[in-house]
Amino acid sequence: MSLNEKVAIVTGASRGIGCQVAIQLAQAGAKVIVHYSSSPAQANEVVDTIVQAGGEALAVRADVSKVMEVEDLFTRTLERFGRVDILINNAGIMERRSIEDVTEEMFDQHFSVNVKGTYFACQQAMKHMARGGSIINFSTSVSGAMLPEYSVYAATKGAVEQLTRQLAKEFGPKDIIINCLAPGQVATELFLNGKSEELIDSYRRMNAFGRLGEPQDIANAVEMLVSGNARWITGQTIRVNGGFN
Repeated sequence: MSLNEKVAIVTGASRGIGCQVAIQLAQAGAKVIVHYSSSPAQANEVVDTIVQAGGEALAVRADVSKVMEVEDLFTRTLERFGRVDILINNAGIMERRSIEDVTEEMFDQHFSVNVKGTYFACQQAMKHMARGGSIINFSTSVSGAMLPEYSVYAATKGAVEQLTRQLAKEFGPKDIIINCLAPGQVATELFLNGKSEELIDSYRRMNAFGRLGEPQDIANAVEMLVSGNARWITGQTIRVNGGFN
């Protein structure tokens, strides 16, 4: 697969799944915007990895919960590379709390980053993305598992899945596909943070392979969906979870 001359924005690309996605898209030939919110050193490490392998990349900071900063993210992309072909809405936050411990601040923050950030990045894509583009939003397989303490996070991802379906026919006339990936448990800092080894081991046993997913497992699915071989897939949520249920 070749993404030569394509330009990709990957949000939340300084670590974890986003980092791996940015590197793999660059390996396939794309020029990559490595978005970050609070980790400039890590974002620049991702850029260095891409550049040292012969690719092109730029680290750009933005708070995706603020519409003006999302707009600036696209402006800087267009200033540097002149176009946008791929948008990967990977940036997100996840905090586990039982319902009695959820605060208004936590609730609002999750919806601002996970839903508002995704929505207004899609809005910018509608304005600026080239014909034939691809958008991938991120959900979670947790939303179908009824696990305790995930109510707020799962609710935000349910909203992302629905907006992906709703937007498919709006993007269709521009020949832009939009899909949603719903990973299972992936061994990232975001997922592992605050969990005991006993709990992590229980998650390993929930899928068909008895292991946690790796960022590359998800990046492989992203790479497939943004290739020219997936142009008849849009408005879908795809569970990339090793058979998790």
